[in-house]
Amino acid sequence: MRKKIILQTKQISKYFYQPVKFKALDDISFEVFDSEFITMIGKSGSGKSTLLYILSTMDTDYEGELIIGGEKITGQKSDNLAAIRNKNIGFVFQFHYLLPEFSCLKNVMIPALKLGKLSPQEIEEQAYQKLTLLGIKDQALKPASKLSGGQQQRVAIARALINQPKIIMCDEPTGNLDSKNTSIVLETFHQLSQELGQTIIAVTHDNDFAEASNRIIEMADGKLINTI
Repeated sequence: MRKKIILQTKQISKYFYQPVKFKALDDISFEVFDSEFITMIGKSGSGKSTLLYILSTMDTDYEGELIIGGEKITGQKSDNLAAIRNKNIGFVFQFHYLLPEFSCLKNVMIPALKLGKLSPQEIEEQAYQKLTLLGIKDQALKPASKLSGGQQQRVAIARALINQPKIIMCDEPTGNLDSKNTSIVLETFHQLSQELGQTIIAVTHDNDFAEASNRIIEMADGKLINTI
């Protein structure tokens, strides 16, 4: 059975105008399917992070169309885009961006508290579930600053999952991690994809990490040159 398309780009192009006009993305079209774990690779300046920023709905200054969950995102107002992000997209970055003085549990709860669809008690229960899934429930009440780098990144992944997004988007999620913790994050992404049906799109410079994903999108000079 053909998998459901969860994200689609149609001829996306992007220009920068300083110091001179420059085409950063050139006619990018591809589809991402439900439960896929995709990595985007390419040298610095290839356009992969620029593209991720557009896919995340944070950048609206582009040509072409972005569709997420069957809904056309391009052209929507900023308030609608914020709501779409909160509902559909979880973010994991190279740096975890946890609030160091808050507990791990509270850090995971914050996006759901902002969304306001569940009671604080329900959100706390779900946060514990995410931390359990990622093997760090025992760290739930510790301040985030007391955890190792690998544990902090797993808390950041739990936070990305709390609103049950359609897609997790990652920008160099293992860039600050050693090989052991990189392997843990990679295993976590496979588990999320295979067992929970979570769609993951990750920008990476780590070729080993990319080769372990379901599909690689390779970029160069703002163009999609290969999908593996």
